[in-house]
Amino acid sequence: MDKRVITIDPATPADRDSLHALIESAYRGDSARRGWTHEADLLGGQRTDPEALADLLADPAQTMLVARDGQRLCGCIALADKGRDRFYFGMLTVDPRMQGAGLGKQLLDAAEDFARQQGAKVMEMQVIAQRTDLIAWYERRGYRATGGTAPFPMHDPRFGLPKRDDLVFALFEKPL
Repeated sequence: MDKRVITIDPATPADRDSLHALIESAYRGDSARRGWTHEADLLGGQRTDPEALADLLADPAQTMLVARDGQRLCGCIALADKGRDRFYFGMLTVDPRMQGAGLGKQLLDAAEDFARQQGAKVMEMQVIAQRTDLIAWYERRGYRATGGTAPFPMHDPRFGLPKRDDLVFALFEKPL
C-alpha cells in the first residue's frame, strides 16, 4: 500500500503564490465546498491576498508552516508570537481534497510544538462563531472558549465579503 509522506516546514517567500492559491481554494468558492471547513456560505470574496502573505512571510514575529505532499503544498497554518509566553495561530488550511484524513490535526500539532519550542505556554486562536462544526473540532483538540469575542471586519474586503450581518469571532485558547 502506498502511503503519502507529508513534510511540515516553515514557508519561504517563494511559497507565496502557492499558499495564496491553496488558501483561497480551501476557504472560498465552489472548490472550498469539497471540504468541510470552508467559509463559502458565510463569506464571498477573498480570504487573503498575495501582499498580505508576503508581509506575513517577511515578519520575524510570524511563521507560516506548510505541509507538502512531495513538492505540492497541501496545507498551512500561520503562527504569531504574541509575547507574554503566548502564541496565536490562524489560517489553518488543508487542501479540500485531503480534508478528513488527519492533516489538519498534524498541522495543529506541529504549530503547538513550534510554539512550545519558542517558550509559549498558551496558544490563542479565533474562529467565526457561526462555524459550530469547526469549533467542535477545536474543542476536541483542547481549545476552550475564553468567553471573549472580537468583531469581524465587516467592511474590509481584504478579509472577505460577508453574506450575513451577524459575523463575530469567538476567542479560544489552550494551555501548552
